[in-house]
Amino acid sequence: MNRPIRLALTCGLPLLAAVPAASSFGQSEGSASHTAPYTVIETGRSFTRLQDAVDAIGDGSGTIRFASLRFSDCAVQSKGEVTYRADVPGQSVLDGKACEDKAALVLRGRGARIEGLVFANIRVPDKNGAGVRLEHGNLSVSQAWFRDSEQGLLSGEDPQGAIAIDKSTFTRLGTCEGSGCAHAVYIGNYGSLTITRSRFEAGTGGHYVKSRAAQVEITGSSFDDSAGRGTNYMIDLPEGATGRIAGNWFVQGRDKENYSAFVAVAAEHRSHPSAGLSVQGNNARFVPGLDRHSAFVADWSGEPLKLGDNALGAGISGFEKR
Repeated sequence: MNRPIRLALTCGLPLLAAVPAASSFGQSEGSASHTAPYTVIETGRSFTRLQDAVDAIGDGSGTIRFASLRFSDCAVQSKGEVTYRADVPGQSVLDGKACEDKAALVLRGRGARIEGLVFANIRVPDKNGAGVRLEHGNLSVSQAWFRDSEQGLLSGEDPQGAIAIDKSTFTRLGTCEGSGCAHAVYIGNYGSLTITRSRFEAGTGGHYVKSRAAQVEITGSSFDDSAGRGTNYMIDLPEGATGRIAGNWFVQGRDKENYSAFVAVAAEHRSHPSAGLSVQGNNARFVPGLDRHSAFVADWSGEPLKLGDNALGAGISGFEKR
């Protein structure tokens, strides 16, 4: 099976070594300056603090262009529609700072887009620090890299909202050291979650994708658990879901907290219907030399799922009812 996911950040990853070290940008109380690192494209105004750039857009719509720098900065978007765009994908890094003890970007406006940004080293006292915390509104993420944090992308509940992730990478994320587990991607009761052409790798606890959204589309992505530590499911749909999981590549590693399944459906509740959920055309296996048993799909919903044409390695059963 082709692995298109390795292209997710091919233009960004090699350039990260050239990103300047963390600067004073985001630390001062500055206002507009033509040398400042954040520029609102529609007005041409530049700012030294990300929060000032977000506030300048306010309840309107606008795009913030990030310079190629490593920032100790964060922001809260309470209204409007904002696009956060790296000037060069992979070279703008929000590193180590969380607003409201939540995330580098806390989003609760009408909507947001994230393009080409890197989120790194986000940790907070409750062990739930995320690159992005989405509390309301639609979100689109493309060519982003979430790494070395307690959580990558975390959402609250918005049953009318939609989340789309494309060509993005999630590396060394997750922990079960807090009051609950954090995950690479953890979606609350949203209307829909779409993940395409993305890569999940080297998890450090929890699940790679845990979604309570009513509808999911997870396609053309890879889940490489070969370097994972204390991880659980690759995809967990704890309240059930409809939609499609197709064309993905899965490798389960040795160091698992729970290796009983790759994909889990309705393991906690049956809040959403799961009838017709399609899981087809995937490739799943263990790391070389690993001898164990696991189910590719474990189902607690009791509803008819659409399974078929999944290429499964030795020791992996296609389906188990639980």
